[in-house]
Amino acid sequence: MVVGDFPIEVDTLVVGSGPGGYVAAIRAAQLGQKVTIVEKETIGGVCLNVGCIPSKALISVGHRYAAAQDSDSMGITTESVKLDFSKAQKFKDGVVSKLTGGVEGLLKGNKVETVNGEAYFVDANTVRVMTDNSAQTYKFNNVIIATGARPVEIPSFKFTDRVINSTGALNLKELPKKLVVIGGGYIGTELGSAYANLGSEVTIIEGADDILAGFEKQMTQIVKKGLKKKGVEVVVKASAKGVEETKDGVVVTYEANGEEVKVEADYVLVTVGRRPNTDEIGLEGLGLNMTDRGLIEVDKQCRTNVPNVYAIGDIVPGPQLAHKASYEAKIAAEAISGEKSEVDYLAIPAVCFTDPELATVGLNEQQAKDEGYDVVSGKFPFAANGRALSLDATDGFVKLVARKEDGLLLGAQIVGENASDMIAEMGLAIEAGMTLEDISMTIHAHPTLGEISMEAAEVALGKPIHMMTK
Repeated sequence: MVVGDFPIEVDTLVVGSGPGGYVAAIRAAQLGQKVTIVEKETIGGVCLNVGCIPSKALISVGHRYAAAQDSDSMGITTESVKLDFSKAQKFKDGVVSKLTGGVEGLLKGNKVETVNGEAYFVDANTVRVMTDNSAQTYKFNNVIIATGARPVEIPSFKFTDRVINSTGALNLKELPKKLVVIGGGYIGTELGSAYANLGSEVTIIEGADDILAGFEKQMTQIVKKGLKKKGVEVVVKASAKGVEETKDGVVVTYEANGEEVKVEADYVLVTVGRRPNTDEIGLEGLGLNMTDRGLIEVDKQCRTNVPNVYAIGDIVPGPQLAHKASYEAKIAAEAISGEKSEVDYLAIPAVCFTDPELATVGLNEQQAKDEGYDVVSGKFPFAANGRALSLDATDGFVKLVARKEDGLLLGAQIVGENASDMIAEMGLAIEAGMTLEDISMTIHAHPTLGEISMEAAEVALGKPIHMMTK
């Protein structure tokens, strides 16, 4: 131990300040615990700084720019629409700054001590927090590990100034004329769509049979239609072989249909998954049960096999979603405080901010059947909704899946304008054990997109008003 490094004692130590860590720290403090949170980079973690928030800001800029260029059907014609990309980046950075500053204020207001440095576990009750020129020991009764995940780097695409990950894609100094995206999942498709809206020529290369594997094909087909309209080339069943950097960009080589293809671009964005940050922090000395992928195994209170060690978010099994991490954060903090809280993943929504947006919650029709349910479903198109027509946003649908015997809602899938907001009602309905009749009898304001969910329930009940059925 460094001379003068007297241990600081806390009730609960939180490692990581992303949407899991900072929420855990605040909830633990609210419940009377003395809490210290350790962050090696910037408060807010990946989500607020280089993930969810800045990407949505850039996506919004893309939407505004695209709409300004293409509103002729509404009688709006523009002669000269200009994009100041550096100003767009300043807008994005401003959004990030406001939110991270807000989180810092919330931590301070809840009397959470914030420490900058890298945590390394000495044992199940001790960590060393190290900076470039100092180290401090902390003793804790309980710890919540919320260290998140980082982009996977593949050997043939080592990250450089031109071979970038999602963080690099959000902080480009120039708008790429051409961009190649390796990986057609959430991140690749969102950022590919955003840059296409901003005017970049985009190619998405995906190894699987289709992009956006977590969503039903009838949903992704609509997104692919939107990508094609933007001029995005989507290549599936393709294998990215390598990249060669040139003076002003890159040449990406991929193989598809038995042929080798080369594509020139300014940048290549690699989005092939994220790796849990469970290495290099001393966890091996704690004897935690872990999966082959480096995920920490936890129980329904987010407790590991070491009773005072908890883990949440991207480092535990399940989808890598910010809202899942925040949910688990509250459970862990409450469990430490002696409450009987435990996780219930009945209704975790998943959203992708493509054009149009995708959102799903609960079970889709095939999943429900696979689980043994006798199901009934109802689908209603955006094209038959007055608000969607007035927004000139008619692509998409709402589909509800329910148990046939009593109409209990099992799941919902939405593709279309504002799907990310609309899915919340369906999540609440599933969480509350509501039925198709409950949804159909709920008075929805007119004219709104929310009515589409009500109409889908009526279709499933066999009594639609605004749609003819056989």
